[in-house]
Amino acid sequence: MNRNKVFLIFIILGLGLLMAVFLALITGGATISLSMVIDALIHPQKAGIGHTILWRLRIPRAIMGITVGAGLAGCGVIFQAILRNPLAEPYTLGVSGGGALGAAISICLGISGFPMVGMCFAGCCSSMILVYGISSIKNFSNTVLILSGVILSFLFSSTVMLIFALARTRDVHNTIMWLMGNLSPINTTLINITALIVVPLLVLLIPFGRDLNLLSLGEEKAMHLGLDAQKAKVFFFIIASIITGACVAVSGIISFVGLIIPHFVRRAIGPNHQVVLPASMLAGAIFLLLCDIFAQVIIRPLELPVGVITGIAGALFFIGFLINSKDWEIM
Repeated sequence: MNRNKVFLIFIILGLGLLMAVFLALITGGATISLSMVIDALIHPQKAGIGHTILWRLRIPRAIMGITVGAGLAGCGVIFQAILRNPLAEPYTLGVSGGGALGAAISICLGISGFPMVGMCFAGCCSSMILVYGISSIKNFSNTVLILSGVILSFLFSSTVMLIFALARTRDVHNTIMWLMGNLSPINTTLINITALIVVPLLVLLIPFGRDLNLLSLGEEKAMHLGLDAQKAKVFFFIIASIITGACVAVSGIISFVGLIIPHFVRRAIGPNHQVVLPASMLAGAIFLLLCDIFAQVIIRPLELPVGVITGIAGALFFIGFLINSKDWEIM
């Protein structure tokens, strides 16, 4: 692709992200004037309702939206490339199932805050370790990776259903609400920690766009071109799974972001992962922020889980994409 066109696309995405952040700061469940928002930004130490809403709620929420949106979209690119499957997404390999099980157990035990997030992340890591162990037996075959992830997802989902059958109604409701995905700030410190984990790992992945290009050609071709395909797949699998686990632990299961964003970015700018990966991260952040804004205002003062909005929007967009798509090839 022409470098000027690539540069223009990133300028557009950057401006789009700034606009989405601006909308996230001036829009929400509570109505505050634009002047109050600007005053709170200029005078962060000043007390008042506008300051509290902006610095305690909206800014942390925007940070979480950017982090989770970029993380899920970036991981979607990674999994679609290493598995050479256009339907792969961050949740394909069972990470979300492990997180859901950890959340269900912690909610039923009355655990919240940091310990709950820790249990969710531990569940995600457990799923990752199991998939890694099973797949290592078959040299990380794509088929085994996908099947082991799907099987573990069913296993974890069935266990969650068992917990639902035995748990109190209130605990079941709280778990279901978590499973729908939510960007409401649970703890500013926790959000910052998540951003400090996810953002550096995403930045770490960007220079490996060429390796993703080679892997998407197939392992045999990648090896002929000088890439150790198995080691590369393990590296990408572990990093992407950690990112996904961190996102799931703090926000629940937010569907479709990692599935549709890479497709639309790839269609807009081509298959080169050196460009697709960072562009998808920006587009994912924009998409999730806009969906979260819509979730807050559509039935104000009530708030919908953002996963409901991404699910509906993603399904509609993806149906249109499939109807207009000429083939199912990732490249």
